[in-house]
Amino acid sequence: MPASPDVDVAIIGAGAAGLATAIFAKRRSPALRVRVLDGARSPGAKILVSGGGRCNVTNVSVTSADFNGGRPAIVKQVLRALPVPATIAFFREIGVTLHEEERGKLFPDSHRARDVLDALVHELGRLGVELRAGHRVAAISRVDEGFAIDTSQGPLSARAIVLATGGLSLPKTGSDGAGYTFAQRLGHTVVPTTPALVPLIVDATAPRQFHARVSGVSQPVHLIVRAGETSIARVDGPLLWTHFGISGPAALDASRHWLRAELEGGAPSLAADLAPGERFETLEARWLDLTRQQPRASIARALATLMPASVADALSSAQALGTDTTLATVTRDTRRALLHAIAAWPIAVTGSRGYSYAEVTAGGIALDEIDPRTMASRCCPGLYLVGEILDVDGRLGGFNFQWAWSTAKVAGDALSLFA
Repeated sequence: MPASPDVDVAIIGAGAAGLATAIFAKRRSPALRVRVLDGARSPGAKILVSGGGRCNVTNVSVTSADFNGGRPAIVKQVLRALPVPATIAFFREIGVTLHEEERGKLFPDSHRARDVLDALVHELGRLGVELRAGHRVAAISRVDEGFAIDTSQGPLSARAIVLATGGLSLPKTGSDGAGYTFAQRLGHTVVPTTPALVPLIVDATAPRQFHARVSGVSQPVHLIVRAGETSIARVDGPLLWTHFGISGPAALDASRHWLRAELEGGAPSLAADLAPGERFETLEARWLDLTRQQPRASIARALATLMPASVADALSSAQALGTDTTLATVTRDTRRALLHAIAAWPIAVTGSRGYSYAEVTAGGIALDEIDPRTMASRCCPGLYLVGEILDVDGRLGGFNFQWAWSTAKVAGDALSLFA
């Protein structure tokens, strides 16, 4: 390695975590020579497609309980470095004001993800950070007290490296998992990965499955994910029935738990409470009251007081309750079996739509191999890791972006020692 490296810090990946790390590092130490490398010709593609093209920047309330993967104590320590009010202030400083929407999501007032990306890139330029698009990194090696980097545009030497390469989700945006290989070759362990925040595929041939019949219908549910007989996750929120299975916030949040359990051989299953928040006794009392008032009403009509009419009709058919079955003719045992089924309706998940539809990757570089005070590698001096490449994934609602900003702040502040 040359006595004087080309740059002090080379950041691999110009996504949310990489861009923010460069900004925080340069703000903390203006003399630091920072270069951001990205293989894409137009960096930041994942920012642009996030939140339906509006970019859900963060959430009004973020805690370690909103994340899965690495130890909560480590996640909590990292999040503390850049809490939500500081994140809001940071974006205000670079010209992006935020507003709150349902479930605490914070979006730019302009409703444009492009404005978030442009503001980050503009701040890089203002600070004098070099952003090199179209520079795909092929290899990284430790040399003396620094690193040698082979890129598609030639070699580069640096005193420190930041891996901000993301995971495997949304490969069309440039996520190819190369960062995992770089980290492994520098001594790190990769926790096996799965898609997360991804729509789930349902077996249409399994008993009582009606998703295709009600495709496009959304309803509130309470989902229960089990591994064998053990409940491993409970998720509330809207569920969207689709022609291939299920999507929507509840399904996306449940997906990582089902897929991790499958990866670990846990025989996962998924059930939905289609009348969330209702106790069995309350439902039965309402049913009996309706029976007294409208004894000739159909079962589907009664169910439609609890859920969308199309779902009620499909569910009654799936339970083999014909259109001629009325409230007055249904037996006590049939009524109770139906109400119990509503509270735990089986959804025969067979898998997911994969990384191409996943918003984030579960798994990644083991969090215990990172110093949470600096985001520095415990395996390779001079190496830092931020964002999605780590074994941390948040639920839907801006949490994964907050993880990117917080890890970037920790690493950015620590990189000042290389100036």
